[in-house]
Amino acid sequence: MDKITVVGAGNVGATAAQRLAEKELARQVVLVDIAEGIPQGKGLDQWESAPIEGFDSRVIGTNGYEEAAGSGIFIVTAGIARKPGMSRDDLLNTNAKIVRDVSENIARVAPDAIIIMVSNPLDVMSYVAMQATGFPRERVIGMAGVLDTARYRSFLALEANVSVEDIQAMVLGGHGDTMVPLISTTTIAGIPITKFIPQDRLDAIVQRTRNGGAEIVQFLKTGSAYYAPSAAAVQMAEAIVKDKKRVLPCAAWLEGEYGMSGLFLGVPCKLGKRGVEEIIEVDLSPAEREALERSAEAVREPMRALQ
Repeated sequence: MDKITVVGAGNVGATAAQRLAEKELARQVVLVDIAEGIPQGKGLDQWESAPIEGFDSRVIGTNGYEEAAGSGIFIVTAGIARKPGMSRDDLLNTNAKIVRDVSENIARVAPDAIIIMVSNPLDVMSYVAMQATGFPRERVIGMAGVLDTARYRSFLALEANVSVEDIQAMVLGGHGDTMVPLISTTTIAGIPITKFIPQDRLDAIVQRTRNGGAEIVQFLKTGSAYYAPSAAAVQMAEAIVKDKKRVLPCAAWLEGEYGMSGLFLGVPCKLGKRGVEEIIEVDLSPAEREALERSAEAVREPMRALQ
C-alpha cells in the first residue's frame, strides 16, 4: 500500500504508527494530530529509528489532512479520556464530535479509504464514522474483538501453561463489560479448553478479560493500555493490506446477521483488500446467544444518547 494514516498521536496512535512502519505495510505512514509539534516530533523520532530497525517506510507527522490524501487505510485513535465531573454521555458526545470531524476529513481526502476505528466508545464511534463518511459497511470496521480475544488468549495461556500460538479463541459482542468470550469454541491445538482448565477458572478468566482494560488502568493510575490495542489495529491493517482473508472478530455493521440490524457489534469477519469481505455466522449456545443480545442492547443504549 502506498500510504496508511493514523489519526491521533497519543500512545495508541504513535505505537500503531511505529508498528506499521516496522512491518513496512505502506510506503508512507502519516501520523495526524491537532497538537502542534507532537506528531511531527514523534514521526521524526520513528523515522530516525529506521536505520536501526531496518525499515524503509517513511514516517511523517502533520497537523492537517493534506499529507494523508490517498491513504488506503486510516486507523482512528483520536478522542479524549473521561475527566472528573464528566458523564458517560458527555464523553460520548465529545468524542462523537471529534470522530465526526475526523471522518469528514477522511472522506474529503481519501474517499476510497478503509477506516479502522479505535476511539471509544468504539462500537458507537464506528457508527458515527459510517454516518459522517457515507462509506459502505465494508469500509468501516471497529477494532475491539481482536484486542479482547488477545487478552482472553493471553490469560488462557498463563492458566494452562501453553503457548499463546496454540490457543484458538474468539470474543464477540460490544467492547465492554458485556463482551462474549465463546468458551464453547475455545481450543488448545484443536482440543477443547475444558480438557485443560476447569469451569470455575474459565469463568474467572472470562471476567478478567471483560475487565482487561480497567485492570491496566488501575496499575497505570494515569493513562490506559496501548501496546495491545495498537497491535490489534495493525493486525487488522495487515490482513487488509496483504489481502490475507483472515477471520478475525471485528465490530461490523449488522444487517440481519445474528438476527440483528442497525448497529456495530463484534462478530467474526473475513478481512481482505476490500475490508470486511464476509460476516461469518457461527452456531452459538443458547447462553451465548442471550449474552450477545444483551451486549447488543448495551451498544444501542449509548447510540440513543448521541446528539
